Amino acid sequence: MNYDGRVEGAAEVDTMALLRRAQEALQRGDWSAAKERFEVALEQEESGEALFGLGAVLWWLGETEASVRYQERAYAAFRRRLDPTQATLAAVDLCLTYLASLGNHAACRGWLARAARLVEDFELAPLRGWVSLCRAHVAEDEDDAASAERWAREAHQAARELADRDLELCALGALGSALVTMGRVKEGAELLDEAMAGSLGGEVDTLETVVMTSCCTIISCSRAGDFTRARQWVRAADEFNRRYGSPHLYAVCRAHYGSVLFASGRWQDAEAELLAALKIAEGAEPALRGEALAKLAELRLAQGRVEEAERLVGGLSDQPAAAYVVAALHLIRGEPAVAASILERRLGEVGWECLEAAALVELLVEASVERGNVPDDLAGRIRRLAQLGEDSGCQAMAARAERALGRLAVADGDARGTVGHMERALSAFRRLGMPLEIERTRLLLATTLAAEAREVATAEAKRALAGFEQLGAGCDADAAAAFLRSLGVKAARTGPKGLGLLTKREREVLELLAEGLSNPQIAERLVVSRKTVEHHVRRVLSKLGLRGRAEAAAYAVRELGRQRDLP
Repeated sequence: MNYDGRVEGAAEVDTMALLRRAQEALQRGDWSAAKERFEVALEQEESGEALFGLGAVLWWLGETEASVRYQERAYAAFRRRLDPTQATLAAVDLCLTYLASLGNHAACRGWLARAARLVEDFELAPLRGWVSLCRAHVAEDEDDAASAERWAREAHQAARELADRDLELCALGALGSALVTMGRVKEGAELLDEAMAGSLGGEVDTLETVVMTSCCTIISCSRAGDFTRARQWVRAADEFNRRYGSPHLYAVCRAHYGSVLFASGRWQDAEAELLAALKIAEGAEPALRGEALAKLAELRLAQGRVEEAERLVGGLSDQPAAAYVVAALHLIRGEPAVAASILERRLGEVGWECLEAAALVELLVEASVERGNVPDDLAGRIRRLAQLGEDSGCQAMAARAERALGRLAVADGDARGTVGHMERALSAFRRLGMPLEIERTRLLLATTLAAEAREVATAEAKRALAGFEQLGAGCDADAAAAFLRSLGVKAARTGPKGLGLLTKREREVLELLAEGLSNPQIAERLVVSRKTVEHHVRRVLSKLGLRGRAEAAAYAVRELGRQRDLP
């Protein structure tokens, strides 16, 4: 049976014809037919084309490790037959796959160097732009956005000179991504839009171009907080996804898409994407898997599943992608000094005036206020960040900076200044469509208004509580309910009640309170710090609406005894 469905005799199928049909199947996205044809071609003759084609098919099928093995064998085959052009193309693909799919930076740089040497040694001018594109992606991965911009522009110029449409669109995507990372959001977003339009509009010769431009766009939108643009391009790519499979095959891209869904309030979909990213990254380097784990841990924190979040990032303390969530966990444990140290170190690495800095700075304010040690230059840095957000069109940066300034104003007792900052942050988060941040800002605004506008504060807090409940944001809902109770307002949770509100560790603390143990004794029993115990006790009292240790002990004896009596 040949691959057009006709029975053939004993005559062997012509290898070149078979490879041609395999390539045609690959180009139209018929992965099963392409795989079968390349495999049969390999049985007849181990050619570089058959190895390279099978590697490409396996990549689309999500079999990244196997894909890399075949591409490496293809490279060796091309070198043996003295075909530097095809060898360079294989090296370029390997460079990008090791970087984006496996997070193996040493292998990525090795293949980049090999591709560059082949281009120079054999004067392969038409491929110089692809090497520049690889350099752009490597530079951005190393947080060197300025170099990424330079290399992407060089790749784009080469593409225009050669009329290479795939390279042109990939270079536009890389350039747009670099500009967004540098804070030039509007300028970068326009280039990303152009790259997506050209890719999905059928200008490309290879389907991988759609993948590369899509990933650049999703990652950039996630970093910039431009969730509306991300959702719109995902919808525009629906037909491509249905026909060829998801273009978000890179684990890091899928993790960022999960972040977009998380920020947009689609938490169930976000969880599915993040779990898919973890599955794709199973054979990847720890850093790549760590990014997906950190984002899933952030989702778990928002859901109030603190212990799960701790388990997810248990081995990620030195991973840059996990800095925010690891610091947040230290803050939750009542260790603001440790949290501040982690945040300051990461800010020193990425700089104070970039997109990633906005969330880090806001958490740093929270930690600094809690430990009672706010750096003298912090307010000035945040004001510059807010202005940068406004100037660059990065609303997420501006919103987080405004809210951070509001937190500082609260600490300084400046109620009027606080309200102004919180109102501006609330408006920005509304425009961005970020429901969790909207409700968090609303609750902060309510606490500020409580003294002078009690009715308004109560209304805002009730709206925040309802929003948290709808999202499933357990810890935030607890905080809103506790605030309302402090105003004398009944605030029943629609989510878990009573002991169901507590984490496993908080329940352990409650049981020890029932035994009459002091905080130092509880700390010794649980092998944690006294500050951590103090934090857990505060959370237990807040969640259960209790006024002190005596009430907590009585509640524990009553409720735990009732549970033991249940059949």
